[in-house]
Amino acid sequence: MSKPADLGSVKTGSYLIIEGEPCKIVSYDKSKPGKHGAAKARVVGIGLFDGVKRSLVSPVSANVEIPMIDKRTGQVISRSSSGVQLMDMETFEVFEANLPNDKNITDKLENGVEVEYWKTINKQKIVRIRN
Repeated sequence: MSKPADLGSVKTGSYLIIEGEPCKIVSYDKSKPGKHGAAKARVVGIGLFDGVKRSLVSPVSANVEIPMIDKRTGQVISRSSSGVQLMDMETFEVFEANLPNDKNITDKLENGVEVEYWKTINKQKIVRIRN
């Protein structure tokens, strides 16, 4: 899920969908309008799920999509070499999630451990271990 917004309303540190992938904005530069043109914005974002750097250059008045990030709690059911099986603590839904890139989080993933995960655009990402 996402919601529409103007490119001029986003800020560094917020989230934006660039090339179909939700990204965290790390750089935002706005140029002044010229004699015959509108102000342009240059946005650089890093993908939430793949860590790839993406850029977007567009007029400030252009419509963009902002991802709706659902922050949830889950419990680890099992762990394999390719991923983790999680159970949502509210809906008791069981699903597969990829292993996080952070070695500190990956080492602590054991059966029964509670984690915080983010869910957006039909993808899940484990963000941190809950105490």
